[in-house]
Amino acid sequence: MPFLWIFVLLSTFCFMEFMAWFSHKYIMHGFLWSLHKDHHKKDHKSWFERNDTFFIFYALVSAVFVILWGEINFWPGLPIALGIFLYGLTYFLVHDIFIHQRFKLFRSIDNKYARGIRRAHKIHHKSIHKEKGECFGMLWVPKKYFK
Repeated sequence: MPFLWIFVLLSTFCFMEFMAWFSHKYIMHGFLWSLHKDHHKKDHKSWFERNDTFFIFYALVSAVFVILWGEINFWPGLPIALGIFLYGLTYFLVHDIFIHQRFKLFRSIDNKYARGIRRAHKIHHKSIHKEKGECFGMLWVPKKYFK
């Protein structure tokens, strides 16, 4: 059972990269652009962005799986919830802290992968409009950004 538990957690974490890409491309740059567009502006009036509400959504999804685990004994609920949580934590560390420097940490990280992630995100932010966006993933970006 521990192997299966770890498999579900890691599979959920990996699936969340797809969900981040999908929701970023088709939801944030689609019908919920009104919540995401402040993230593409250079001058923010507040430290918080309307875009931060997407964190709340995924936290609620994670909480639902904890409830399913606790209330109806749905054993995959906890590893799924932890996979979503760990992806959210990774997203916060990479996207908000490492890339956007919302906190002044991880500034000295400089390797091929880190440069590729930053480059891909910089290209994504070149467009301040919802159309013509490029590179919607976070941890998995096309090879061209690593050259």
